[in-house]
Amino acid sequence: MKVSHVIYKVENLQAGYSYFESKGFKIEYGSKKNPHNALIYFSEGPYIEVLESAPLPLYAKLFLKLIGKHKVVDRLNSWKNKKEGFVGLCLENYEINFEKEKRILEKYNQRYFVTKSKRLDSVNRLLKWKLLFPDALSLPFLMTYFNIDPKPKRYVHPNGTKGIKRISFGTEADLIPLMNELCDDDTLDLFVGNGVVKVEYGK
Repeated sequence: MKVSHVIYKVENLQAGYSYFESKGFKIEYGSKKNPHNALIYFSEGPYIEVLESAPLPLYAKLFLKLIGKHKVVDRLNSWKNKKEGFVGLCLENYEINFEKEKRILEKYNQRYFVTKSKRLDSVNRLLKWKLLFPDALSLPFLMTYFNIDPKPKRYVHPNGTKGIKRISFGTEADLIPLMNELCDDDTLDLFVGNGVVKVEYGK
């Protein structure tokens, strides 16, 4: 797998949009109507998801708890309760399913939940993908790549940024071997820490 994107939590999406725009990034809302997120894409490598709140209504959270998948809700709530900044990491595979990733997680006795997602983005592209949420909150969540590639071609942001050069992710020491089996992306550095995400840009 490779790094898909990092999540930057904001208290107010419009203010977060304006903040990144003022820093010289081209940013777009995730959808035309009632967006819950905004995206900073790069031509190559990981992108940034600016997130105010996860798009999961109360009834969906209650349903997940009823079927024993409360860890997914715990993950979303953990982002909501953190201060503004980088709070989450997502890995992306090279396939249309998670068969290989499931085997690795099961090898380490890690439970997970798989679901589908979609959204109509700001330029009317219907993006579809699958998600896998490990129960362990110290692990990143996983996704398959979008059915349509939304990334711009040969793009450099107004501030000169071409992409994300390095991501440092803090996790539990006993989960690092699992992470190394899951991800072969040189962009990612692992260290022992409690969900800390640090990003270094490349120009």
